[in-house]
Amino acid sequence: MAMTLITTNTSSDAATSDFTTGIDNTYKLYIFKFYDVNPATDEADFTFQCNATDSTSYDETMTTTFFRAYHNEADDSAALNYDTSPDQAQGTAFQALAVSVGNGADESCAGELYLFNPSNTTYVKHFYSTFNAHQSGDYTMETFVAGYINTTTAIDDIQFKMSTGNMDAVIKMYGVG
Repeated sequence: MAMTLITTNTSSDAATSDFTTGIDNTYKLYIFKFYDVNPATDEADFTFQCNATDSTSYDETMTTTFFRAYHNEADDSAALNYDTSPDQAQGTAFQALAVSVGNGADESCAGELYLFNPSNTTYVKHFYSTFNAHQSGDYTMETFVAGYINTTTAIDDIQFKMSTGNMDAVIKMYGVG
């Protein structure tokens, strides 16, 4: 399977990074790759939400799960756990992909999001992601988020943003097929 770069969004002190073209029935799988996402506000969460065709509100219903592993620089705190606080059970909020990202010059997050068959009008839209963040408290945290967007209407827009404040980021969208 070949990956085709569709577009690159480069953001500098931006509130959002929106992909409003290029998500269509050309590909059954879209992969978003995130490079050095750095929030302006310390301890911000990096999030996403989608729009169904002809919608503009970024409030699609999702059911999600959030799993993480972390370890701090002092080597006195580490864990692997399921975290219920970023989960959604038929929620419409922006879904956290990375949490408590630090805003220092050497702090950021990076990762991937896989969105399956967003143009399908029969089934819900599945996704999963993996991220690593340098958190504000000098932790490395690997997060695993998965779920589905509970609509049978095609998804054609996706928005990424921090839970608070602006961000610098490079995000690439690929089609696979």
